[in-house]
Amino acid sequence: MHDPIATSRRAVLRAVVVQAVVVGLVALAFLPRGGAAALAALVGGLAMVAGNALAAGMALGGIVPARVAFARLLLGTALKWLVAGMVFVVGVGVWRLPGLPMLAGLAAGLLAYLAALNLRVETGHPRVDRER
Repeated sequence: MHDPIATSRRAVLRAVVVQAVVVGLVALAFLPRGGAAALAALVGGLAMVAGNALAAGMALGGIVPARVAFARLLLGTALKWLVAGMVFVVGVGVWRLPGLPMLAGLAAGLLAYLAALNLRVETGHPRVDRER
């Protein structure tokens, strides 16, 4: 039996892992510019990782009517950007981390998540592969 919610959860989990790896690589790329820059990139990227995981958890809560599903999707997206924005404000304003590396980590996390969600994974099962 085909369970689209379980398939979506696996795809989101895979995308969040890819996103976290990319954020780590971006933080390592900022390491020659200093520890503060690398930490800023890591914090910005991890804010997006947390936001996307939160949004996915909200959106993939189970089988519900369309209006509820759409409301969950909107709420999850709003919470994602709220988390990312608040971490950015706290990182730059309170912790005095450099803004550009933090923004680079945030952008890298966002782009990696979107790219990973659009990757197709071949299962070897002809029926499942054809449906995609």
